[in-house]
Amino acid sequence: MTSSTALCTGRVAVVTGAGRGLGRAHALALAAEGAKVVVNDLGVGIDGSGTATGPAQEVVALIRAAGGEAVAHNGDIATAEGAASLVATALDTFGRLDTLVNNAGFLRDRMLVNLDEDDWDAVMRVHLKGHFLPLKHAAAHWRAEAKAGRTPCARVINTSSGAGLLGSVGQGNYAAAKAGIVGLTLVAAAETGRYGVQVNAIAPAARTRMTEDTFADTMAAPAEGEFDAMAPENVSPLVVWLGSPACEGVSGRVFEAEGGRITVMEGWRPGPTADKGARWSPAEAGDAALKLLAEAEAPQPVYGAR
Repeated sequence: MTSSTALCTGRVAVVTGAGRGLGRAHALALAAEGAKVVVNDLGVGIDGSGTATGPAQEVVALIRAAGGEAVAHNGDIATAEGAASLVATALDTFGRLDTLVNNAGFLRDRMLVNLDEDDWDAVMRVHLKGHFLPLKHAAAHWRAEAKAGRTPCARVINTSSGAGLLGSVGQGNYAAAKAGIVGLTLVAAAETGRYGVQVNAIAPAARTRMTEDTFADTMAAPAEGEFDAMAPENVSPLVVWLGSPACEGVSGRVFEAEGGRITVMEGWRPGPTADKGARWSPAEAGDAALKLLAEAEAPQPVYGAR
């Protein structure tokens, strides 16, 4: 199954939410580049309801049928026990852990005035906590390895979204969680670099269960023979590279990936500034703010805004 480049030969990769969509594409692509893969998936519905072991087992079967090595993990990675067992599965099965791809998620879209607290908590739990806990347990393992004199070549790829970078109407919970993942990525990259860990994030756009209804007009499959710009498989090559030794020195960055396009996203940085050297009055602060806004670049529009 290994490709001619084999960027991940000898590596062990964990992919969460790998039974379908982007996670499935990532798991297959990592295996094709030589990685042994832990395929995590609860098999839940698009809203997080229900469970099934089938999706993860199907991806494992595909990898094995192509000559690769893989094992399924059906634990809930948004719990401490599930995240710990995820890392333990990699170590117990393959003897090491090199790459963590945090991908699992689901949607509960509603306008803010209709958004229930349970819908907020559920999305925060799977996206944000479901990134934090696997990262925490993987990083603890890598830190122990580094302290034992076995500094790893470890890689983490987190999954944000354009909704987290620009906002998305009707997705307040999802956008907030995905924005939080960017902040988590920056902190993790700064804290774990000394242990041989590089942490980056992607903001992918692709046709999956989570996007097919939201962006139905722009995500339809192309005619036969045409490039399928919205195929999940288009995002996976960047994930493979970020999960390999080839990306040495790249950490704390966010990449947007869609079709054949890769963009380095540039986040908050100081823009126009005014300093009075003393306290402003409210009216003065307002005048200064308006002048600064006139000099600043206009923000990118929120997805779905009119």
